[in-house]
Amino acid sequence: MAEARPLRLLALHGYRQSARRLRQRTGALRKALRGRAELVAIDAPHLLPSGAEDDPDGDDPPRGWCPVLTPPAASRRQGARVTSPKALLSLSSLRPISARPAALAEHGPFDGLLGFSQGAALAAMVCALRARGDPRFPVAFAVLVAAFASRAPAHGHFYREPIALPTLHVVGDTDAVIAAPLSRELAQCFVEPVVLTHPGGHFIPAAPAQKKAYLEFLERFCPGQGQ
Repeated sequence: MAEARPLRLLALHGYRQSARRLRQRTGALRKALRGRAELVAIDAPHLLPSGAEDDPDGDDPPRGWCPVLTPPAASRRQGARVTSPKALLSLSSLRPISARPAALAEHGPFDGLLGFSQGAALAAMVCALRARGDPRFPVAFAVLVAAFASRAPAHGHFYREPIALPTLHVVGDTDAVIAAPLSRELAQCFVEPVVLTHPGGHFIPAAPAQKKAYLEFLERFCPGQGQ
């Protein structure tokens, strides 16, 4: 039997983040997954105006998968243009994943996705396309943290049929940005989703209980073990 290699996950950051910031904020998770899975983050395509909540010492501007639009609670708190999940994403957001063959060839192939917040909402759409056989997205599973479904009429087709792709949904009971019911609602769009609840807020948890759940989920897809 061939020796198992670490899984490779394409990581999609949240609104007002970047690939670098996601790497900084997932140190505990990456340590927990060491030897089992590698997270490879990419930047969202749209630059956003800097705000008071951004890191003044950061050397990269905040980014989003769709320009201007923000999660509902965040937009009210930041005094930005208020929107709901109805129009948070556009199909153009898929282009950084599907239309950058050079970047994907350099960093890929990928076994699965890990998305956080706005990145998780986008990842869920990618899951729907993959479940229908879209060859642009050759992934086998996804970990969706603080995710939600878009309610834009143009996006309704993503959720019309149950999404038959294995997923782990991580839900924060006290998340004030993407409320827990929104994440649970999205989970119901999938076939046999695994739901991991934690008592915290809007972040990617990596305490021992969550580490165990991540590893148990990822073990289903470990290369070289006949899965």
